[in-house]
Amino acid sequence: MPVSDEEITEWLMEFIAGEGAAYGYRKLTVLLKRRHKLVINKKKVYRLCKRMNVLRPQRKLKNKHPRRLVNNRLITGSNQLWETDIKYGWIAGEHRFFFIMSIIDVFDRAIISYHLGLTCEAKHLVQITQEALMKRQLFGKPMEEKPFIRSDNGPQFISNLFENACDDFQLIHERIPPRTPNKNAHIESFHSILEAECYQRHEFETYPQVYEIVSQFIKDYNQQRIHGSIYDLSPYEYIEALKNNLVQPKHIKV
Repeated sequence: MPVSDEEITEWLMEFIAGEGAAYGYRKLTVLLKRRHKLVINKKKVYRLCKRMNVLRPQRKLKNKHPRRLVNNRLITGSNQLWETDIKYGWIAGEHRFFFIMSIIDVFDRAIISYHLGLTCEAKHLVQITQEALMKRQLFGKPMEEKPFIRSDNGPQFISNLFENACDDFQLIHERIPPRTPNKNAHIESFHSILEAECYQRHEFETYPQVYEIVSQFIKDYNQQRIHGSIYDLSPYEYIEALKNNLVQPKHIKV
């Protein structure tokens, strides 16, 4: 299956963050071939790097939002830690990719908000973050009542647009080290479920079909799909059971 430019872009950002900014587009091409077995030429990598504004000397510019690395912590309730990431899928009938960007609550496993579309940009991340805060009735609350939001180093997540939005929302954003998806394990687990129980069961012909099927899957995931780690309840059932003191909260070390 072909690999999208967005996926390649995320790999490039991880190389740059983890390997040091001295690598030019030629060496980045070598890394893509060695580590991800891509058949790709350096001209395409050059174009992607140019679009990302990471060609030297631009790569030497310091980001005004320095990276905040993840910390180990104990999660004892909802809205303490959210994770976000992007997954792409393929529309066979239209020969193009679609993207889903989701925010999951690590404690209760609910997908709080998501963007599903043919593009996936920083502005969409800002939108679903604001939507998540509003859904959890946290918008406008002080920072100490809001969750940390954790991501990898993809271009949407390191963008000034998102970092400025986090400042406006009084939300602390932390990023995992390159090549450590286990630090974002809960959203990665959801994407594995989405792949196995939704994408692999359908050959999508049109984007409207994608939107209908994937949206319904997320609704069922939140309301009906049971999780062994939360008493064989769905995320929404677990939240309700906690409210009614029917179960004890399961603390999570991350």
